[in-house]
Amino acid sequence: SIEDLNYLGGDAAMPPFSDSVIDVDSGFRRALLNKGVAFRVIAGPQYTQNMLDAPVPADEQVYVGQRAFESMFVQPIVSADLHQLHLRQAQLYMGGVWNWASWNPAGPKALQLWALYFYKAFGENRLEVKAGYIANNMNFVGLFVGGSTATGAQGVYAVLPYEAGMSYFPLTAPSFNVRIRGPKNTYIKTAAQRSFDPNGGPTEVARNHTGFRFIPRGDKLVLINEGGYLRAASADAHQAWFRAGSINNTTPYRNEATGRSDTGNYCTYALMDYQLLKSGPENPNHGLYAGGSFMTVPDAMNAYARYYEARLYKEAPVRSRPGDVVSVVASRTGYSKIFTDNLVSQGKTVWRAGTTITGSYSLQASRGNYLSLGLSYVEGPAITPRVPNALNILANWTLFF
Repeated sequence: SIEDLNYLGGDAAMPPFSDSVIDVDSGFRRALLNKGVAFRVIAGPQYTQNMLDAPVPADEQVYVGQRAFESMFVQPIVSADLHQLHLRQAQLYMGGVWNWASWNPAGPKALQLWALYFYKAFGENRLEVKAGYIANNMNFVGLFVGGSTATGAQGVYAVLPYEAGMSYFPLTAPSFNVRIRGPKNTYIKTAAQRSFDPNGGPTEVARNHTGFRFIPRGDKLVLINEGGYLRAASADAHQAWFRAGSINNTTPYRNEATGRSDTGNYCTYALMDYQLLKSGPENPNHGLYAGGSFMTVPDAMNAYARYYEARLYKEAPVRSRPGDVVSVVASRTGYSKIFTDNLVSQGKTVWRAGTTITGSYSLQASRGNYLSLGLSYVEGPAITPRVPNALNILANWTLFF
């Protein structure tokens, strides 16, 4: 099956090749499939704009949407099933990315490697291994609402796992990942990953333009451990997914309490999603879901310290549109007291927390073509200065070729 060449072994799934602008039965697809290879391109723009206030000058911008924010990405991907090497349940996965953003702190701008790894499953997927350059935001925590990258614009909005060094799109890092599926829908998984730069994505890109650099100076080891319970929806059961874990980083971070560089940064998290109602027996995964999240990191090493979220979403809200998702998400991010106290001592104004309520609708406009529209009210949109609240309009368009 051509789906053996799709993205495998992650928390998030990419749409099937049949959900693509290029026909799955085209000569192009079939010629590559005969060689055990698939090629796809994912692309799309994003737009965000605050509707309550006029745009500020460029040098005064402190949050996404304070000025009209545009971004664009193009992501070519090649996968091979390695049957020429007589390997079963195996895959070589390669991808690059061009990512552009009108405000670089929300980007970053990049033209580089996104994925280059070997995947192998054993014992009917009881054991899965990935090794290579991996963006782990698709493999841990469960950040995509509905479990699909097509509706990922409606996902969990926390940045705390990235503060602790976990790799994320559009960037990548060397990683060795293992997942073991246990009895009764349980699982455990772990990763040993090279840390991202503690100063964030733009600094990471500046130090590692191509993404191939194995260990930039100063970047150490990140260990990610997660356990959970994942029950798929069926005719007799509602979908349920509980996961909890920790991200532990051995890279030195600046400790704002002492002024020194210290190791020991971490993120702990727990998330739950449960299917409340089913739309019908013919598609057991369709229906109404509720979920919640909690995350925490050390106040002394991270500006964003705690994250709480409650979400309600429905897959296939209209029976005739099985690919649509509608969601309402409420979240609160606690800003580090140590960081904010330091800013106040410098005479700056601050918000102590940010609260958001976001409603969005992801529309499958046509095969391989998704449009997500949303409205988000934000109280405390930036740590400093204490700028007015925002009402952001959100638009995200994604094409799968």
